[in-house]
Amino acid sequence: MAANHHGNSTFSVIGSDVTIKGDVSASADLHIDGTIEGDIACTSVVQGESSKVIGAIESETARLSGSVNGSINVRELVILKTAKIEGDVHYDALTIEQGAQVEGRFANRKPKQPKASQPAPNAGKDAKGDEGEPKLTLAG
Repeated sequence: MAANHHGNSTFSVIGSDVTIKGDVSASADLHIDGTIEGDIACTSVVQGESSKVIGAIESETARLSGSVNGSINVRELVILKTAKIEGDVHYDALTIEQGAQVEGRFANRKPKQPKASQPAPNAGKDAKGDEGEPKLTLAG
């Protein structure tokens, strides 16, 4: 089952007998059962339990159930109970199944929205008289 056509999107399967050394970039969705030693950039990733990724993952959505050693930057992330992740995780929406193992820091990718009472960020220009809330300025 190499490609599934719903609309005009397809998905590619990396079988359990496949090892890729190098970065993987796909406009299709990826289903990974094998091993990838390199960074992954695609629309959507589904990782099988026996799969191993050594490198960063960047995608819109990811459903991880194997081993990942590297940073993850995903809009919607689901970490299943069989997953073992070592690396920092950046997400907009996150679901973690009980039993998943993650060693690293979690950070929501959305802290750039200023509060309604807060003026537009001025890179530290008005930091003097404010002793109320601490301010955080993010490099964009």
